[in-house]
This record gives sequence, structure tokens and C-alpha cells, in this order.
Amino acid sequence: QVQLVDTGGGLVQAGGSLRLSCSASGRADSLSHMGWFRQAPGKEREIVASIWWSGGMPYIADSVKGRFTVSRDNDKKTGYLQMKSLKPEDTAVYYCAASRFGTAGWDYWGRGTQVTVSS
Repeated sequence: QVQLVDTGGGLVQAGGSLRLSCSASGRADSLSHMGWFRQAPGKEREIVASIWWSGGMPYIADSVKGRFTVSRDNDKKTGYLQMKSLKPEDTAVYYCAASRFGTAGWDYWGRGTQVTVSS
């Protein structure tokens, strides 16, 4: 089993920055990918970013490309989502996730952290 804890959300003004963290415990060595998702009120959950658990091949969704970056620190078993130039439409609950085999399905989820961007 793997446990994920996602932290770092908060209230920020438009144009500001936040860095989300995702800490893994348990059998994290068996994982292949880490992903970041978000869900805004009344909307479906969408993927924001993903990266190989080893730290390679980052993917950023078009909606946040150029503003968000994804990274991992394997020594700390922690992943990060750096968010810059935040917009009110980025307001959502952000979740980190981990998979054992690729990105078609996600096996483990954090509880989510609220990001609110004020205009």
C-alpha cells in the first residue's frame, strides 16, 4: 500500500504563486507515475500534470502550460506542483495521485488541498 499526502494549498491573489507537495509513504518504490489533478465546483476532475516517479518525462496540460511545472525529489519521496501566474479559474481542489502502471489508471490518491485564487 501507498499513502499520499498532498499539501500546500491556500488563498492567493491572482498573479501569485503556490507550490503543492505530495509526500508518499509505504511501498512507493513500486510506483511508475505521479499525477496532479484538480476539480473545481460543478466541474469534472481534470489532469493538470504528470511525471515519471523517477522524475522524467513531465507532462503539463495545455490549460496550465507555461505557468505550472511538475517535479519530483526521489530522496524525499516527494513530488511538487509549482504554480505561477495563478488565475481565478485555477481555483479548485488539487489532488496528487500515483500509479503502478502508466497513466491510464491511478491507484492511489491524496485527500486533496484547496487552492483559491482571488481576483
